[in-house]
Amino acid sequence: MTLPEPQPVPLGGPRFQTDPTELYRQIRREHGTVAPVVLDGDVPAWLVLGYRELHQVTGDPVLFSRDSELWNQWDAIPADWPLLPMIGRKQPSVLYTVGERHRERAGVISDALEAIDPFVLRERAERFADELIDGLCGKGSCDIIAEYAMLLPVRVLASCYGFADEQGPGLVTAMNDMINGQEGALEGQRHLAESMFALLAAKAEAPGDDVASRMLANTAGFTVEEVAQDLMVMMAAGHQPTADWIGNSLRLMLTDDRFAASLAGGRHSVGEAMNEVLWEDTPTQNVAGRWASRDTHLGGRRIGRGDLLLLGLAAANSDPHVRTDSGAFTGGNNAHFSFGHGEHRCPFPAQEVAETIARTGIEVLLDRLPDVDLAVAEGALARRPSPWLRGLTALPVTYTPTPALGALG
Repeated sequence: MTLPEPQPVPLGGPRFQTDPTELYRQIRREHGTVAPVVLDGDVPAWLVLGYRELHQVTGDPVLFSRDSELWNQWDAIPADWPLLPMIGRKQPSVLYTVGERHRERAGVISDALEAIDPFVLRERAERFADELIDGLCGKGSCDIIAEYAMLLPVRVLASCYGFADEQGPGLVTAMNDMINGQEGALEGQRHLAESMFALLAAKAEAPGDDVASRMLANTAGFTVEEVAQDLMVMMAAGHQPTADWIGNSLRLMLTDDRFAASLAGGRHSVGEAMNEVLWEDTPTQNVAGRWASRDTHLGGRRIGRGDLLLLGLAAANSDPHVRTDSGAFTGGNNAHFSFGHGEHRCPFPAQEVAETIARTGIEVLLDRLPDVDLAVAEGALARRPSPWLRGLTALPVTYTPTPALGALG
């Protein structure tokens, strides 16, 4: 039975900032597991909220393609549409490549990331984390988001990819502007692209033991532009969600009594908090997207050829059809959608890199500032007003001032 066509839901507004979980529940009650939504400029799309439906979409790359050229709305999209960095056209990146070519490119990326020595990665993460904490440990208070979480992932990733350390702050600003999909998004995308092409030009002249050099050295016949596009995707996908993973996990540990032991220097529950965040407060809320290659039906809705489907990762993680007991999927259960699913999911080596950076960042901070505590009431913490990525705008904390490690040496 096909459900009647309801009024579409605007994909935006303060409820994505204040209480997206309840918002997804309401949308599911009113519209089912596949809901009509509108993006900026009243552009129509479908939001897939059901766990099973999302599994179906991500598991069938032929019917639900990653090829954005299929979109039936391109004639209505202006050149300055703020979501173009996320829903691009004719972008030669791995995100929009399909079939065997995609599998080859994904293999090149996985090989380049897998070659990162895990001990070197951990050492870099610890070193950059200590440097950042050295800059704030004597103050007795700080904003963990702006002064720590938003700086650490990109510094580690940039080092692994081959960038000089001093390029990190500019890359952070560019990527945040681009990912938020608001004013400055296109400028951020341009800065990131220029930085990537400059990096590849330098590595072509003097290769090193880094991800960029390894991708340039591949024998699969990819152009410099393709490698640059893939590095941009990897940098954006690796930085902001990891920063939010750090911030969301620390918020949970600072506000939930179950994790109080970790604040005394213990590490046993850091992994539990990080996994719970992936289920209950995942940094990547919604992803664009997939395009129907032909007319079909999904979740009782008629999906037209060329329709855009948005992957509701956070909504699927809380689907009551699979979450009959909300506590049953914490702990070691990793069946969440936070890293995607299917051919276009986040590569496993990339997940390991993100987890190493996030866990190291949390553990070093708790080791260095063991009495860290919230400086404001929990209810005063605010989220970024984005339906795409969920993270805190600030996480103000206090702690006993301590000397920097450099001063002790």
